[in-house]
Amino acid sequence: MEEQYETYQKIEEPKKKKGFMTPLLAGIIGSVLTLSLTPYMGQVSDLMALEKKNEAPLVMEETKESSLPIQQINYPSSNLADMIESASQAIVGVVTIQERNPFYSASSQPTESGSGSGVIFKKTETDAYIVTNYHVIESAKEIEISLMDGEKTSAQVVGIDPLMDLAVLKIDASLAPATLSFGDSSVLRPGDSVVAIGNPLGMELSRTVTQGIVSATNRTIPVTTSQGQWELPVLQTDAAINPGNSGGALLNTQGELIGINSLKIMNSGVEGLGFAIPSEDVMPIVEEIIEKGKVARPYLGVQLVNLEEVPLPYRPHLPQELTQGVILVQIEKDSVAEQAGLQVEDVIVAINGTSIENTTHLRKYLYSEINMGDEVEFKVYRDGQPLQLRVIFE
Repeated sequence: MEEQYETYQKIEEPKKKKGFMTPLLAGIIGSVLTLSLTPYMGQVSDLMALEKKNEAPLVMEETKESSLPIQQINYPSSNLADMIESASQAIVGVVTIQERNPFYSASSQPTESGSGSGVIFKKTETDAYIVTNYHVIESAKEIEISLMDGEKTSAQVVGIDPLMDLAVLKIDASLAPATLSFGDSSVLRPGDSVVAIGNPLGMELSRTVTQGIVSATNRTIPVTTSQGQWELPVLQTDAAINPGNSGGALLNTQGELIGINSLKIMNSGVEGLGFAIPSEDVMPIVEEIIEKGKVARPYLGVQLVNLEEVPLPYRPHLPQELTQGVILVQIEKDSVAEQAGLQVEDVIVAINGTSIENTTHLRKYLYSEINMGDEVEFKVYRDGQPLQLRVIFE
């Protein structure tokens, strides 16, 4: 995920504040800003790899719809095949379209560059809303939706959340045959039966059904996003998930949507390690995207380096027993951090009494525990002395 979108503010380089650490940290900053996938039990790979990327930005639209009513599908019996037949009506193909470059191709006609899956989860009088993975539609020039009856239609991007790898699209409501209701992923236990429905390897194998169990709950997968390093909360399943399943549905036996299939481990010799974003995390995000067009998270306006990455001789007069925390290496002008009095080379070691281990931990705490408008207490070290600073996220 290499591109930044308007969903979040982009950190602009402020005027540099020179300090004795500047030469050392210059190299470290470069490594921090380079986003690379963190190993987790082998290589974690996105399911759908786009063959080509296009630099054109996605269309971001806002909607005044704030509630999230769900149209229930009533299954005629407890038979698994009946449930799958009904649920499949709400599964769509998501095809990304990009224009050919006339300088490199004899034809300038738009061409398909990749495909994935999506789920229709809400329907109003005018619009039907689809949730999919952000990486499925990343850098797309146009997006085409393939419905169960074979009809195709264009989709608009309502909003995206690169951090959680989610995107919400919308199409004309008259084209949506059904929706899937969200289930409660928090009640799942290892061993519960699940079904995955999606489009592995493209539309030729659309709405392929695989069955398995919940292998584990409350997993986190280290990933790299356009917003930095992140630990993605996931459900683990052994239901077969393949390239093209990204954005598809993971269902419980009642036909409820309890996860959005997103990742799998593809190391040689590894089988049955797939991951889905739990519905309890998906629901509030898609609701906020529909209501506001984006996901608002606390924004500090800084660039950071893990304290453990700085050699001991270059740490700014810190106690030797202090081994965890983050060092501020840049502060954006007029940012929340600058207004709170934070300075370059300050070391953040705690927020509201919770110890901060590294940059990923700091980001996760801010996004999970802090709301816009909150006033929080930062514990920092400056010139070897501890300070308490009040930070207000506006």
